Amino acid sequence: MNMPSDQMELSEDAIRKHYDAASAMLTGFDHTPRIAKARDVEVKEKSAGLGTRRRFRSTTPGLVTRSTARPEGVQLLARIEAADDGDVIISPVQANVMSALRRALAIALAVGEGFAEVTGLVALKKDNLQGSLAAGKKNEFAELLAAEALATLYTFANAASFLLAPHASEVSVEIGEVDEVLTDNALLALHGALWELDQDLATFADEEPKLIATVLAFAEQVMEKVALRAQNAPRLGAFTGASYKVEADDLTIAGFTPARAAKGFKLTMTFKKPNEVVGNHIAKYQAVKLAKMLMAYDFERKLNPFAELGGFIFTFMGDGAPGTGKTTLIQMMAGLISGYCEVAGYPFRFQNLSTDSIDSYQGKSGQNAKAFINNVVDPNVIGFGTIDDIDQLAGKRGDQQSSAGQLEITAVLMESFAGANTVVRGNCTFGMFSNYPENVDDALRQRAGARFLVDGPQTREDYIDILHLLMGKNHSIPVGDHELFAAQEIKKAVAASFEGHSKPREEGLLKVFERVHSEIGDLDTIAKLGTYLKGIQEADARFTGRAIKNITDAVKVRAMDFELPDEWMEEPDLFLFKPYDEKLGMIREMTQPITVEMVIQEINRYADSEFRYADKSDEIAIENAVRDMRRMEEAKRRYLEGKG
Repeated sequence: MNMPSDQMELSEDAIRKHYDAASAMLTGFDHTPRIAKARDVEVKEKSAGLGTRRRFRSTTPGLVTRSTARPEGVQLLARIEAADDGDVIISPVQANVMSALRRALAIALAVGEGFAEVTGLVALKKDNLQGSLAAGKKNEFAELLAAEALATLYTFANAASFLLAPHASEVSVEIGEVDEVLTDNALLALHGALWELDQDLATFADEEPKLIATVLAFAEQVMEKVALRAQNAPRLGAFTGASYKVEADDLTIAGFTPARAAKGFKLTMTFKKPNEVVGNHIAKYQAVKLAKMLMAYDFERKLNPFAELGGFIFTFMGDGAPGTGKTTLIQMMAGLISGYCEVAGYPFRFQNLSTDSIDSYQGKSGQNAKAFINNVVDPNVIGFGTIDDIDQLAGKRGDQQSSAGQLEITAVLMESFAGANTVVRGNCTFGMFSNYPENVDDALRQRAGARFLVDGPQTREDYIDILHLLMGKNHSIPVGDHELFAAQEIKKAVAASFEGHSKPREEGLLKVFERVHSEIGDLDTIAKLGTYLKGIQEADARFTGRAIKNITDAVKVRAMDFELPDEWMEEPDLFLFKPYDEKLGMIREMTQPITVEMVIQEINRYADSEFRYADKSDEIAIENAVRDMRRMEEAKRRYLEGKG
């Protein structure tokens, strides 16, 4: 077994000797809550005589009863059994949860025992039990008990989360904060946590698919709260300075650092193939490129060569009129990544931030958005996060119509996409989509490093292709003089699309381009290109330094204007499984030099979108002002008629 020199093995014997104590806690114990408020919950018992319960069991088959002995009695195994609405056979999901909780408790007790031995707490406990604890040792004893409680409680939640992560599904549960975090001693800390988990399972796990999701959400909340509490707690050095390896589970316990298990979600969405996305040539091309870029991520180095070379798209904005294919584009990209990950054996996680994330409770919307970000950026998975209809989700600052929840989401997304602590590893990407991007906060919109104009079918060939596609197969109408989907071949179509940006498309930007061109001639030097950029800024003050960064990032992406070969995705040994440095070298060899034409096209592509947003926003503001004036005139007319 190879372990770092500073890492200790937590042996199976040390863990398994605590199995009986862990099983007893899960079977039943009494706990009177000291911080949290008990909810009115019930335990739905299964048939009696199953032979797995030693106490707190009802003898009446099918009886619905509160916990026996006292109202505070906790029977977690019975609670877990009740999650499938009375089935007498324990399901694999229930068995996984029971096993993981017992294992996590045993690991936590073993770590707590080791902590007590190293710090001398064992001797202090013995003295206290015998009534011979010196007065001068009482403060140290109390501090060590609290430290042991924090270490044990964190390890339990950490191990439970790690062990259950591979069994997670797309189902998620929001449980709110965990309150019953007690630090008098390790046993009381575990009892308080298990009592609150029992409350959460009764409240949220009303069906089996929510069982694992509830335990995972609970574990995350416990870890977050305990780690926060530990920041100011004394005598934790023996825990934070140690690193334990549980070989059987491949679990590493390193202080208050979460041990992440790579978990992916099986997608149930309908996937689309690239030739089923009609039109949208540049957006489609970039989506296919980005899907393959993600696959270059190196799980050992926790870095993507494309991110190191500066050609990785971390965030992008897809905008277009309703019905032009934004959802289809999402389905295509998610399908591609999912397929590539399946071949390579990589965990893939797709998540969409929906309007359900907006909550009326203060701070809750921000928490939902942060959880979404954290799930996608997890360095142990390939992640794709989408924010559909972002104009409805993220509020525009200064807009009185934006709710507090929407503004919370805006703040989280801005900090996450281009904040001081943002780290782009190249394992994930975020796509923001909107029919009305002009309604998105300017600063948030400018955090989209790339722009995908989703304009739908444009040519005669596009309209023939989409008609044939949507008609299905239940007809015998001949296609006629047309080669189906030939126009959807990405490479041929995208070259023409890029060339179309050699001059601006928006009227306001075209005037700036023509004026600058007439004054200084062809834009063939850095100085002339900079003059053009300054001219754009004079026409639109929102065209700031961030816009320049987004443009240069897009140019770097164009320098890598190539798709990784399909065979590299189909046979992982050709590229995906090679060492990081070798992958980096293979990508460098394919990189193209940056040209003036690339820079001009990317300036125009980006600036066109900003002018388009500004024009729409101004037009909407004018229309609203005109409507208000008409209302006022009508109100005055009616008022004068009534007065007369």
